[in-house]
Amino acid sequence: MASTYTPIATTTLGSNTGTVTFNLISGFYTDLVLVANAGATLAVDTILRFNNDSTALYSYTTLTGDGTSAASARRSAKTEIYQNWGSSLPTSINANYIIQVNNYSNSTTYKTSLTRFNNAAGSTDAIVGLYRSTSAITRIDLINAGSAGVFLAGSTFTLYGVKAA
Repeated sequence: MASTYTPIATTTLGSNTGTVTFNLISGFYTDLVLVANAGATLAVDTILRFNNDSTALYSYTTLTGDGTSAASARRSAKTEIYQNWGSSLPTSINANYIIQVNNYSNSTTYKTSLTRFNNAAGSTDAIVGLYRSTSAITRIDLINAGSAGVFLAGSTFTLYGVKAA
């Protein structure tokens, strides 16, 4: 990682878990980066929410490719940002996310996220998300979208703070 990245918190799941939460995030940094290496008990999608807010303030645009074909989609007025649109989270710890949240502590602008998702057995996705709120982000939830699927024990999640360059 770049020298401006500071680890804020790391979680390695000791048991299967449906939601990973980073809470009480300080406004000390300019941006946040969440890096995850994960799998799930069932092949499911993963969603991102900020500040425990499930109102329809989210929009996202996705690009996905699997080596054979490519696709894109745009969704508005959603209650979350999908993090792996083209390929479900695999049933082994074999996928990774890099989620950047820009200007997360700024209280005058909407928040954007940039996600790169890679499932070695599926696709590679790029997602641009928008959270239409000017509230500083103090909580991030990464949630398995399927009611039956959960993140596998042994999945790791690290939140980094990025200082202004």
